[in-house]
Amino acid sequence: MARIIIYNTTVLTLDDGDSFYYPGTVKIEQDRITKVYHGSPSEELLEDTSLTVLDGTDKLVMPGFVDLHFHTSVAKGFGDELPLKEYLDEVWYPSVRALNNERAFTGAMHSYCTAIKSGTTTVNDMYRFVGSLADAASKIGIRAVLSNEVALAEHKLDVIEDNEESFLQNNGRDSDRIRVWMGHEWMCTSNLELMAQVGQMKKKLGTGLHIHLSESEQEVQEVQASYGKTPVEIAYESGCLGPDTVAAHCVHLTDRDIELLAKTNTSVSYDPGSNAKLGNGIARLQDLQAAGVNVGMGIDAFECENSPDMFELMKFGSLIQRALHKDASLAKPHDVLRMATKNGAKALGIDAGAIQPGKKADLIVVDLAKNQMFTPLLKEPKKRKTMLESHLVFGCNGSAVQHSIIDGRLVMKDFRVLAVDEEALRKEMDAMFKVISEEMKTLKIDGSA
Repeated sequence: MARIIIYNTTVLTLDDGDSFYYPGTVKIEQDRITKVYHGSPSEELLEDTSLTVLDGTDKLVMPGFVDLHFHTSVAKGFGDELPLKEYLDEVWYPSVRALNNERAFTGAMHSYCTAIKSGTTTVNDMYRFVGSLADAASKIGIRAVLSNEVALAEHKLDVIEDNEESFLQNNGRDSDRIRVWMGHEWMCTSNLELMAQVGQMKKKLGTGLHIHLSESEQEVQEVQASYGKTPVEIAYESGCLGPDTVAAHCVHLTDRDIELLAKTNTSVSYDPGSNAKLGNGIARLQDLQAAGVNVGMGIDAFECENSPDMFELMKFGSLIQRALHKDASLAKPHDVLRMATKNGAKALGIDAGAIQPGKKADLIVVDLAKNQMFTPLLKEPKKRKTMLESHLVFGCNGSAVQHSIIDGRLVMKDFRVLAVDEEALRKEMDAMFKVISEEMKTLKIDGSA
C-alpha cells in the first residue's frame, strides 16, 4: 500500500472552505488524501519505514493542474505564423495523418512528460491511436481522459467506430485512472448527421464528450451559412451538450449559445493562449461565469501554445481579460487557480482538485525557493495565502514544480519524471519528427477543414 507524508509545508487546499495550513502536513494512503492538518507529525511517524516521507520546508502543496483541452503533439514550433484553418490544413492534419501506433506512443510520452514536469496531473487528450495514448498514460502515471478526433471519413482522421473501439478496449484502465470519452473534431470536418451520431454513441456508451465549438469567426460564419445555426445550437440539438461534455474554446458565442451551455451544465475549456496565438480572439469569460457555466482551462496542442505550462496559461488568461475590459479586478488569482484545478476536475467527473481528506491524491509540491519566484513572502497565514495565490498566477512557472503525486503515486521526484529517460525521449522525438515532417508534404488534403 502506497503511503506518503509531506510535512512542515504550506498547504493551499483550494477546497470549498478555502482552508490554508502553514505549517501543515498532508498524508496519503493508496490513491486518497487521508489527513490534512496544522503542525508536524510525530517523530515516530516520520521514522516509519513504510512511509515515503517528503520534507516540505519552503515548499507548497497544492492540487495538480487539470488541462481541460489537450492534444498530444509532435510538431511544436512548426508553421507558427499560420491562422487556424490554414494551420490545420498545412500542419496539424498532415502531422496526425502521419501517425502510427508507435509514433503516437512516443508523442504521448513526450507530451505527458512535459505536462507533468510543469504541474499537470490530468489531461483531457483528443488525438489518434487512443490505445497508444492509453499505453503511454499507463506507463508514465498521468491521469488521462482520452478521445479520438472524429470527423467525416474523407478527412482521413478518425471515424466514430474508431472511438467506439477505443472506449471498449481502454476505458477504465489502471483502476479508472484512464478513461475514454467520445471526441468530435469540429463542424468544419463534420455535418449534422455525424454530430447526431456522436451524440447517440455518447449515450450508448454512457461516456462523456470532448468537442471543439465556436473557436474562430470563420468557423461560425461557415456553419451558419450552411445550416442557419451556430455550432453550439447544432451541438445542443444533436444531444451533444450536457454535464459530461467539455466544449473547448467557445470564443465566438451568442447570448443564446451561453444560455444553452448554462442550461445543459456543459463545461467550457478556456484556452486563451491558443486562441490568441492563432488569432481567434478572446472568450467571453465573464459572461460564461455570470451565467453559471463551469469554466476550466486548457493549453490545447503544444503546436497551438508552444508550452505545456499551466502557470503561464493562468497568467496570460488573467491578464488578457483585464486588458480587454480595462479592469484590473477581473480574473483574480483566487479564481483562476480554481479554474485550472478543481473546475477541470469537476468537468471530467474526477474526485480531485482540492487538498482535503477523501479526495484523490493528485497534487504537486512547488519549491518556494526556486529562482526567487516567491520572494518576498510573508509568514502571517492570511497574508501569506494571498501573496502565494498572486505569485502562483503572476510570477511562477512550471520549473518550480519539484514533486508530482498522481493517484497516490510519486510520479515525479526532485524535478525528474520517474518512468522515463528524459534525454532519450527528447532524442527520439527529434528523430521521429524529422521523418514526419517529410511525410507531411504528401498528406495534405485540399479543403480538409
